[in-house]
Amino acid sequence: MEDFAAYVGLDWADQKHDVCLFDTAGGSRELSVLKQTPEAIDEWAAALRGRFPGRRVAVCLEQSRGPLIYALLKYDFLTLYPVNPKTLARFREAFSPSRAKDDPTDAEYLVELLLHHRARLRAWLPDDEKTRELRLLVEHRRRLVSDQTRTSNRLTSLLKGYFPQVLEWFPEVGTALVCDFLLRWPSLGALKGVRRSTLEGFFRRHNSRRRDLLDGRLEAIKRATPLTTDAAVINSSVLLARSLASQMKATLAAVREFDRRIDELCRAHEDFELFASFPGAGPVYASRLLSAVGARRERWQTAEELLRLSGVAPVVECSGQSRWVRWRYFCPKFLRQSFVEYAGESVRHSQWARAYYDEQRAKGKGHQAAVRALAYKWVRIIFRCWQTRTPYDETRYLECLRRKGSKLVPAEAPASA
Repeated sequence: MEDFAAYVGLDWADQKHDVCLFDTAGGSRELSVLKQTPEAIDEWAAALRGRFPGRRVAVCLEQSRGPLIYALLKYDFLTLYPVNPKTLARFREAFSPSRAKDDPTDAEYLVELLLHHRARLRAWLPDDEKTRELRLLVEHRRRLVSDQTRTSNRLTSLLKGYFPQVLEWFPEVGTALVCDFLLRWPSLGALKGVRRSTLEGFFRRHNSRRRDLLDGRLEAIKRATPLTTDAAVINSSVLLARSLASQMKATLAAVREFDRRIDELCRAHEDFELFASFPGAGPVYASRLLSAVGARRERWQTAEELLRLSGVAPVVECSGQSRWVRWRYFCPKFLRQSFVEYAGESVRHSQWARAYYDEQRAKGKGHQAAVRALAYKWVRIIFRCWQTRTPYDETRYLECLRRKGSKLVPAEAPASA
């Protein structure tokens, strides 16, 4: 208890936060309410600094990111202990089986967690500013890509109902070329009567200059027959097609801007080349792996800690003589997604990864289960390379597997006499 001048439990909400402060000197508890405004938070932190000058204050709260924790980051005398919301819920139910909930009481429970179970909690060690920015950028980019896929699917479904020829003329709907095409000619009727030179100029401006492809498209446009002549269907679909094309075009531009900024941060990061060395990482997965692991090597002592935190490691449950393994439900979902998606991509680029994936499928596991098992192995390799600052070498790793007699690599042919 002498490590901190006070323990604070913060039950946060959108508009206000309930605060419970335990003074380690006097043993008293104080309840208060803090508004979710920059001014109120700054005033509260300044009062704490003045009350406990030169000493640290421990703060326990239910999140590891969000507006409140971003606001508290600038106060160097605060040590933050974020806990999983499920941890607080289970702790509350231990003393309130009825599951009655009250925000001030939750703030007191957070203080209790610090007082009696701080050894089991992990103080939050934020990465440097550039790494944290990179982590947020790759997450935002992933959401934009999901929006892009969703918009593309909606546009494809819409075109099938009134203008299916577009799907034949262009192999991919989610491109700037198709967006501009639909914004200019959103229906077959709008396209009919357009001069060949106008269409040729449009395609050339979008870098579609292959003569055979261009001639094929122009001939197909000339021969096209409308799927429907119902004005109600066409007019309503045209409005939606233009809207979806505008959304798609804006999303594509946003993804390019994110890629530019992510590339700048990665090129300036000392560990980027290390993560780029993994087979199939490329600029996308290298940046995601870098942001997932971070820059602070003191954060994890073993690869198992990273595996559990990321949710890649399964959960083993035992009761009596029964034992079963299940999916880890509570974890940072994007962190797990980064490792699992990279493992799936590595199958196309790594010899041993392909062999391990095929081995798992031969055992009867589905695709996702096989990829998760592969991700478990990759995290251990990534962690080791990261800790030792050693870029990954596929040839070296294959040789190591061969010396151990692994079935994932073929044995060396015996030397001829």
